[in-house]
Order: sequence, then C-alpha cells, then structure tokens
Amino acid sequence: MNLFDTISEDIKAAMKAKDRVRLEALRGIKKEFIEAKTAPGADGELTDENALKVLVKMAKQRRESARIYTEQNRPELAATELAEADVIESYLPKKLSAEELEAELRAIIAETGATTAREMGKVMGVASKRLAGRADGREISAKVKELLG
Repeated sequence: MNLFDTISEDIKAAMKAKDRVRLEALRGIKKEFIEAKTAPGADGELTDENALKVLVKMAKQRRESARIYTEQNRPELAATELAEADVIESYLPKKLSAEELEAELRAIIAETGATTAREMGKVMGVASKRLAGRADGREISAKVKELLG
C-alpha cells in the first residue's frame, strides 16, 4: 500500500475515532497529495518519493507557523499547528542521528568518488534523493562540506 492509500485509510479510522486534530492533518495531507498528482507537468501518479517531499514540506510549514504563533502570543494556535506537525511527521521515516548521517554520507562520497569541495554537487544529488525525509537538506549540505573540506 502506498502513502496515498495509507492516508486515505487513516482518514476513515480518524473519523471513526472522532480524532479531530488527526483528521484535519490527514485531510490536509490528502489535499496536498491530490494537488501534487494534478499539478501541471505531473503524470497523475504520486510516487512515495514525491509524497515524502510533500510531507517534509508540510511539516516544516506547520513548525514555522507554530513558531510565528508563539511569537505573537497565540499558544492555542501554536499547539494546533504542532499537533498537526506531529501527525504529519509520523508518516516520515525515522530521522538519522548525526553518526548515521555521517556514515551514510561517507558511503555516498566513496560511491561517487568525490574528493574535493568542488565535487559537492555530485554528492548532494545522490544524498538528497537517498536521504529524503530522513535528514534535512541543510544538515546534509553542512556535513558534506565538512567531510569534503
């Protein structure tokens, strides 16, 4: 079962459980998935890889909104955004620890044969695809610079 179908099934379960926050988050995810499927240039299919990108983006948006609400002294809205972010993140793969990230990147660097910072693009292309959803792009970039520098 792909992520789209999983979300659809979980929406039904959340409706039966009357879990309002989870239901709203799942409906938001499904809406974004449908938009990604029907976007100009899309082929009408949503791969799990693309679905993960959508989920990462949504989680970041929710966390940023919560931060803004907190700054504006609106804790009730911040709490809702954080709860939705937690639901969204539950569908993402487990985040890599710093040690796991470094090990993965060392393997990718060896695989691509990169030896200098000038070859960072080669490493980043492979790493971004392979580590999608498991590590933040900024973390990957910083670690690659460190390892190649």
